[in-house]
Amino acid sequence: MELPASEFPHRRYNPLKDEWVLVSPHRTKRPWQGQIEDAAPDDLPAYDQDCYLCPGNTRANGERNPEYESTFVFTNDFSALLPDVPKADSQTPSLLSPLGVSGTCRVLCFSPRHDLTLPEMRLSEIRAVIDVWAEQFAELGAKYRWVQVFENKGAIMGCSNHHPHGQVWAMDEVPNEPAQEDKHQRRYYLEREQPLLLDYQAAELEAGERII
Repeated sequence: MELPASEFPHRRYNPLKDEWVLVSPHRTKRPWQGQIEDAAPDDLPAYDQDCYLCPGNTRANGERNPEYESTFVFTNDFSALLPDVPKADSQTPSLLSPLGVSGTCRVLCFSPRHDLTLPEMRLSEIRAVIDVWAEQFAELGAKYRWVQVFENKGAIMGCSNHHPHGQVWAMDEVPNEPAQEDKHQRRYYLEREQPLLLDYQAAELEAGERII
């Protein structure tokens, strides 16, 4: 008997981490009286004089943005990573000893428009953003072991500014999650001589349950 996965609790295999994840789809039917987030404002102006990321405005640290007309990248004024961090005497941590990690965090404004999110931009403008991603990967990847591009979209995801932007983080160590995923992708390829993600995509498309 085939399990109706959309109706009953089940476990799904995550090949990237070699682990099983509990899925309980029936719980989406429960009544909800918890917190409800407000929708993002849809009447933003094209330019906001109080925005730290708009062209020509002064940021929180006192620096002024250029009058940029396309994408704009700068080092995060409140970066989670710093380039010059002292290393510990031993690289084998005890229960409480920290290990220094060096890196940098950059902010990438997709457009000078305060009200224009990435999917609303013209294809040529989106291509310009992708080109900057590639440039950042090439530049930072020559110095750091790990480079990650991402976007926190919306306040609930930790976005601190409505101006459409993403971030580029680079560090001299590979984080736990991608290190584990890389390990299992390598193992899969050695066993089958096929990329895991391509096989996974083919399986998803054949199943037709979800959109990739």
